[in-house]
Amino acid sequence: MQTNRLFEIIYILLDKKSVPARELAAQFGVSTRTIYRDIDVLSSSGIPVYTEKGKGGGISLLPDFVLSKSILNEKEQNEILSALQGLQAVKATDADSILQKLSAIFNKSITPWLDVDFAGWCEDIFNNFKYAILERKIVQFDYYGVHGDKTSRRIEPIQLCFFSKAWYVKGYCLVRQGIRMFKLTRVRELTVAGEHFVMRDLRTIPTNESPDRHRPDITLKIRVAPEMTYRLIDDFEPGEPQPDGSHIVTVTWPEDSWVYGFILSYGEYAEVLEPAHLRDIIKEKAKKITELYL
Repeated sequence: MQTNRLFEIIYILLDKKSVPARELAAQFGVSTRTIYRDIDVLSSSGIPVYTEKGKGGGISLLPDFVLSKSILNEKEQNEILSALQGLQAVKATDADSILQKLSAIFNKSITPWLDVDFAGWCEDIFNNFKYAILERKIVQFDYYGVHGDKTSRRIEPIQLCFFSKAWYVKGYCLVRQGIRMFKLTRVRELTVAGEHFVMRDLRTIPTNESPDRHRPDITLKIRVAPEMTYRLIDDFEPGEPQPDGSHIVTVTWPEDSWVYGFILSYGEYAEVLEPAHLRDIIKEKAKKITELYL
């Protein structure tokens, strides 16, 4: 208890510069004599704390004191503050308070290097999964697969992951008895159950992290028109530039309805060159789209 109080006293002095002993005593629910003993402990530990008597006096730290100089170097301080700002950006509980305290202790201004806007997205889902991961609680939800199928899942959440431009949760699925990945935007009716779980030995569990595992791969060659260069940069590795300003890109993807929809999303600005059967599929789907507007 005393160690926590000593740390809090240092933080308060860094923040307020000078504080009367009676104010500290009232805050911690101890006597002023106890506070003065704490000050003696801090002073004997090398913390440059001193007292001034009389009106306007109080307990203070030397103005140029920075607690962390004897504990963390400047790079380590910056890394800690940057990591906390990352937590702050995803609305981590108490991140603001911790960030303010450590920035005062390190005597550094806060640079807002990261901002994440969850507006209109799945902030509640993200935070509920984060809570369940940290508290080791089972979650249950409805999940919509790539083929439009809806399944009910119960998982032991392990980790939130960001890749391929989307957030996923990785967990042990109690329905499928294995590790699975779930895209957050496809999660509905999420509930954090009251049941706790013990982290499993992941080395002994069958893994199917990718939902594409059982779909056959195909290699596509696509010509993308100059008007879609901005999307080309977003969606593909650099392609082969053509004299007319278009690019030809080659990718290998699992073949499914997502691929068809992705190509069609380019409208008249993308042409499948290979394979031939995919050209026919896109042509047929474009025909059906046209018929909807006749």
